[in-house]
Amino acid sequence: MAMQLAVQALAAILLFGAQSKRATTPPGDARRRPAAATGRRRLAAALLASQLLLPAPAARAGAFDLRITVPEQSREEAEAVVKVHARNLVRVKGLIDARSWRELQSALRSSASNLKQDLYAIIQASPASQRPELRRLYSDLFNSVTRLDYAARDKDELQVQEYYSNIITSLEEIFSKIM
Repeated sequence: MAMQLAVQALAAILLFGAQSKRATTPPGDARRRPAAATGRRRLAAALLASQLLLPAPAARAGAFDLRITVPEQSREEAEAVVKVHARNLVRVKGLIDARSWRELQSALRSSASNLKQDLYAIIQASPASQRPELRRLYSDLFNSVTRLDYAARDKDELQVQEYYSNIITSLEEIFSKIM
């Protein structure tokens, strides 16, 4: 499907360029569009086609990471490591007490991303009746993580403490539901 759309887009770009050149520049007109304009259009179309049609390398810098949409883990695999990642998230308390704001942000981001993937896999594998509540708790947890990150950036100790306690509460609620 993606290849078909890419080919259609490429054809439309090239066709539009050919039609607009004929329509806007009558033969013998001295005000012709410079050749570089159509050359740039063709170059852009070729770049678009190469990006869409050629297979991308597996470890491409700046590539989208779509693992959150389709969990690569089974529920059992996620449950095996989710407690470790949650423990790493809880351990940022030492950085909060030390007021190491940059280190706090770094540790928070690295542990939260792994935890996010694991929890998402567990939620997707849960029965449909439990998912809405788990999704709400998941949202509360990671909204608190984001707010904690911003509070650490602003060096606001009261907000950092508040959001950290919200994270602990959310984790306890999530683990009481999934374990």
